[in-house]
Amino acid sequence: MRFPDKTFDRRVAAWRCLSRTVAALAVVLAVLSSPARAHEVQPSVLDLTLADGTATVSVDATVEPFIAGLDLDGLSNTNESARSEANDRLRNMPPQELSQALRDAWPALSEDLQLLVDGTPVPLELQDIAVPEVGDPDLPRTTRFTATGPLPEGDAPVVVDWAPRLGGVAIRQMGAGQEGYTGYLASGGQSDPIPRTGGSAQGGWAAFQSYVPVGFAHIMPLGIDHILFVLGLFFLSMNLRPLLAQVTAFTAAHTLTLALAALGIVSVSAAIVEPLIAASIVYVGVENVLSRRMSPWRPLVVLLFGLLHGLGFAGVLSEYDLGSSNFMAKLIGFNVGVEFGQLAVIAAAFLTVGLWFGRKPWYKAWIANPASVVIAAVGAYWFVERVFL
Repeated sequence: MRFPDKTFDRRVAAWRCLSRTVAALAVVLAVLSSPARAHEVQPSVLDLTLADGTATVSVDATVEPFIAGLDLDGLSNTNESARSEANDRLRNMPPQELSQALRDAWPALSEDLQLLVDGTPVPLELQDIAVPEVGDPDLPRTTRFTATGPLPEGDAPVVVDWAPRLGGVAIRQMGAGQEGYTGYLASGGQSDPIPRTGGSAQGGWAAFQSYVPVGFAHIMPLGIDHILFVLGLFFLSMNLRPLLAQVTAFTAAHTLTLALAALGIVSVSAAIVEPLIAASIVYVGVENVLSRRMSPWRPLVVLLFGLLHGLGFAGVLSEYDLGSSNFMAKLIGFNVGVEFGQLAVIAAAFLTVGLWFGRKPWYKAWIANPASVVIAAVGAYWFVERVFL
């Protein structure tokens, strides 16, 4: 009587696990190697001036998705939309044609961007439009347009009503000094009531809360390069101590440079930072394969790379123009959101792979190493793309 070969069964199970892992990672590689990063959805910035009985709205935005009819709510990049081709055609339009397309779309767009006084919309008339030259059509361009409307008599506050389909927007009240309203609507909606003469400055706690989801979103789903770096830390070892040592070093470093860059103390060109971030992904992936355990210098290397990633976060944060009101509360909130995002990545990796296979003797050879190779390959592709393409 022959008994089942347990060794053979274990090998079959391992190969099945390996094939599934490699297939999943191949899909990830194909997705991440696409030009999706150039099509990431960017937040808009709305400046509101309330003076002399007139409301003036000036918006800095990537207007092509607005005109093409994309629904940006919950969308991480425009390639995911069924209307992405229309959006890409608009990206190739010269300034004069895109300006006219915006004017043609204004009657519908003005329904999605409203100012409300006692629940009644203020009629906004489109005024100036400033469209940059096309440049690289694969990269978003920021158009600035201005609209004005008469405020009703009285001193009733104004509410900005920004449709969710337009994505996130930072709102700043101009001409009201430190007491002017500032806020961020991550998925559209209505702002708090904004007094015409100021006095509605967002409190510190509210400012902190509003920027936590901003930081989280720029890890999951928008921070693909940061996700891969954190996964590289995860795949080195399933032991908690090495993982905590790396994450602590990474957190301390990117917190420092994020603060320094946001305060204007340190400034490094994205043309330098972005390729080096890609190189950091290559490094952690390759070292994972070559090392049996965490080397003594690994936390120091992660610390140095964390400084670079902090500069990358600062580049993202600059899009929101924090202003001077509650600056530190917003900065801390953003950083807390980033940490929550990183922890979510590690938790997802553990629940998907580590919990089931992390203690298997073949885990490193057949799961961690192939995953690290793919991570390094994506990083290498990005490095070449960011330096030479």
